[in-house]
Amino acid sequence: MTALPHIQYFLGANAPGGFRSLYDQLIPYDTARAVYILKGGPGCGKSTLMRRVAAQAEQAGLEVEYILCSGDPDSLDAVVLPGAGTALVDGTAPHVVEPKLPGAVDRYVDLGACYDHGALYPLRREITRCMAGYKGCYARAYRCLGAAADLFEDQRAALLTDGLSHKLARRAQGILNREVPRRKGVQPGRVKQRFLGAVSCQGSFTLYDTAFAQCQRVYELSDSYGLGHEMLLRLLAGLTAAGFDAVACPDPMAPDRLSHLLAPQRGLAFLPCAGGEALPRKAYRRIRLDAAADGELLRRCRSRLRFAKKVSRALTEEAVTSLAQAKAIHDELEAVYHPYVDFGRVEETAGAIAREILSL
Repeated sequence: MTALPHIQYFLGANAPGGFRSLYDQLIPYDTARAVYILKGGPGCGKSTLMRRVAAQAEQAGLEVEYILCSGDPDSLDAVVLPGAGTALVDGTAPHVVEPKLPGAVDRYVDLGACYDHGALYPLRREITRCMAGYKGCYARAYRCLGAAADLFEDQRAALLTDGLSHKLARRAQGILNREVPRRKGVQPGRVKQRFLGAVSCQGSFTLYDTAFAQCQRVYELSDSYGLGHEMLLRLLAGLTAAGFDAVACPDPMAPDRLSHLLAPQRGLAFLPCAGGEALPRKAYRRIRLDAAADGELLRRCRSRLRFAKKVSRALTEEAVTSLAQAKAIHDELEAVYHPYVDFGRVEETAGAIAREILSL
């Protein structure tokens, strides 16, 4: 059997305004067969169950899309099986998910039933203490990210002139002319939103391997100042107008702007890279967006840009520290719960769901 590409995204982001959710984009409901919404508290086996089902789906030859937790990328928040029209999702806070088509498509899975409630009751004060500290760490992280984003926006706004916008539009059109065939009478392509990057307890990073797993022609956009959004919007419009589906990836630090763009049907990806970032493999082409900015304007704003970059980086590092502290508290919380979870029951539930999915 040919190895399937390992596809990973995020559907949530630790953003300047707090947690930003794209969970309404989990799966298109007009083609969905089943969505399993997992409910239950810390340590009850939600991530374990999803990994078990995903492993059985892969063994059966199904494509699996893993949705990582933005707070802790070693944990899963959802699994999507596009070919089977099914998904499993952690429906608890902060990404609360409720049924759209109860009974017809959506099914609740109560993993809270796997707790030993009697044994946990005497531990309620310890659980309360951990939960309070966990929320406080996230609040501080969001304040730091908000300040960092304000500074980054200051440098972006300083460079984004009308002249630069026209240059980026022309460059985007040139790429479309070369890479996207014109097709008449086609239905517009579908757009799904996913975060390709995250600010997490492990730092800020981007899942570049996901793009390379799906796309043979990867454009690297050298972009230190967040200018790529202008070009990506035009590329997205051109791809979908030609009938090709696309994955539009917002910027976790500015979720209203695009950060990356993938078009697997065309084998195309556009991946901006800032300062110290580097792609894991050689790009098909490299475009220097920084060089498109007005040279004189760059010289005049040099000290302002240097200050904004330095301070925003420090603030982001502080946010990561707070997220790491939240992860440590969450690990402590899970350690309280784990001895009182019936993981045999979790495994049985995973097996039943996998069999049900494979029989649909």
